[in-house]
Amino acid sequence: MTPQAPSVRQGSLIMAMIWMAVISLLLFWLPLLGPLLAGFVGGRTAGSASRGLLAAVLPAAVLCFVLVGFGTALAGLPVIGVLASASLFLLIVIQSLPLLLGAVVGGLTV
Repeated sequence: MTPQAPSVRQGSLIMAMIWMAVISLLLFWLPLLGPLLAGFVGGRTAGSASRGLLAAVLPAAVLCFVLVGFGTALAGLPVIGVLASASLFLLIVIQSLPLLLGAVVGGLTV
């Protein structure tokens, strides 16, 4: 009998984003522990630390790209739309630092 290589677990990025969103919404009343736990579960679901970070940041980036389009269409000024969406993206990422930390820790524990 020959030894077999250990199987590499490939996580699901979509499921990680869903878990992070659902747990964050359910635990909104825990200011630090809610997003930290949501990030941990999402990072474990994603399968690695880098995929966990991607699952935490990707929804914010998509939201900001949508806001660039709407901001430009409604204001008629592309520079204002870009500045507004970039500042919103920065605000969302800074606000979700516990989520990002939990995603890294959860991805590293897989």
